[in-house]
Amino acid sequence: MGKIIAKNIVSRKSGFLYYVDGKGNVCEAKMARGGKKKKKVAKKKPAAKKKKAVSKKPAAKKKKVVKKKKR
Repeated sequence: MGKIIAKNIVSRKSGFLYYVDGKGNVCEAKMARGGKKKKKVAKKKPAAKKKKAVSKKPAAKKKKVVKKKKR
């Protein structure tokens, strides 16, 4: 825990953290705030994919089964 060295020396802004660094200077850093949602960014639609020409193979011909007639 830190010690209070002197009061009302630095005019403070809300949302900033003030501390004394190793050299004895008073430093200001913006505080990180959790829980804020970012604005939604519209997603870019990918370019339409070109369909490849598919060569269709001719269907295999089915052999007709002929039943032999009994005499």
